[in-house]
Amino acid sequence: MQKKLSLILSTILLIGVLAGCGARSSETSGDGSSSGGEGDNKNEEKITIKFSHVVAENTPKGKAANMFEDLAEKYTDGKVDVQVFPNSQLYNDDEVLSAVQQNNVQMAAPATSKVSKLFPEWQIFDFPFAFEDTQAVQEAMESEKIGGKLFKMLKDQNLLGLSMWDNGFKQMTLDEHALIKPEDFKGQKFRVMSSKVLEAQFEAVDANPTPMPFSEVYSALEQGVIDGQENTLSNIYSKKFHEVQDYMTISNHGYLGYAVITNDEFWTGLPDDVRSSLEKALDETTKWVRENGERLNNENLEKIKEDGTLKEIHKLTDEEKQAWIKAMDPVYKQFEDEVGKDLIEAVKALRKK
Repeated sequence: MQKKLSLILSTILLIGVLAGCGARSSETSGDGSSSGGEGDNKNEEKITIKFSHVVAENTPKGKAANMFEDLAEKYTDGKVDVQVFPNSQLYNDDEVLSAVQQNNVQMAAPATSKVSKLFPEWQIFDFPFAFEDTQAVQEAMESEKIGGKLFKMLKDQNLLGLSMWDNGFKQMTLDEHALIKPEDFKGQKFRVMSSKVLEAQFEAVDANPTPMPFSEVYSALEQGVIDGQENTLSNIYSKKFHEVQDYMTISNHGYLGYAVITNDEFWTGLPDDVRSSLEKALDETTKWVRENGERLNNENLEKIKEDGTLKEIHKLTDEEKQAWIKAMDPVYKQFEDEVGKDLIEAVKALRKK
């Protein structure tokens, strides 16, 4: 009996030794180093970047976010998993900056008006007729007096500015009548982003501004809570605002751009090679947005015309535009102290070039 028991124990011990040798042989190469190679990289935990935004995927920002996702994952060899959440799926435009600060999402591209909730100086982009074209905006962002100053502010709130994406210039829509002269605004309720400058813009023409998240605009227009709104053509078309409005004015009165922002601690804590690859992806995406934003807006204007839901699309003449500029110009003086005379003068200098 004892012989049998000894034989069983010896057999079990031998099996264990052989199994251990087999396991070690699969873990090490002949020279004793790790043989995992690419297998080790595959088993590494991916870095997740949640990218939250509020617009549709077929807008300049929506397409840019998806492009960044593809390029970022390609250039980091799959080390990064970018997850894009459009259409306010995670946060609306009033909540997303706080979410980035808390690292609940790692990236967002809020409109510059939203950044002004933390930094009033960012309202410089909301001033009416501040920029002639997107080239002027790009000059402003690349200027140390404007873009350099604005991006430096973000670090005070654990934010880091990465880039600026263009959406284009805003147009006006209204349900009651065409907006041609400044007096056509009188008494009408317009949705605005949460920006005092935008509120003042409408007050200057005797309209009633109503701050409201982007995700609520369609239903508010449909139900008559507001009478009109201002937005880019891509946003108007993708959110079907033209289906619940009767009139649109091509005014190009204001610029709508997005500050691509991340959590400062998260970004600076990334491995150098990963961060460098992400910056490469971001640079290429930003270049694409600058080259294609205007094209996408023009295409959306044609789609709006084809839908035939609007009674009238009016384009401001030079004379009509000057009347709007004159009516809204007091806004600049009104916010000189809050936004900063130096920033306002820097923008005006660009306009005079």
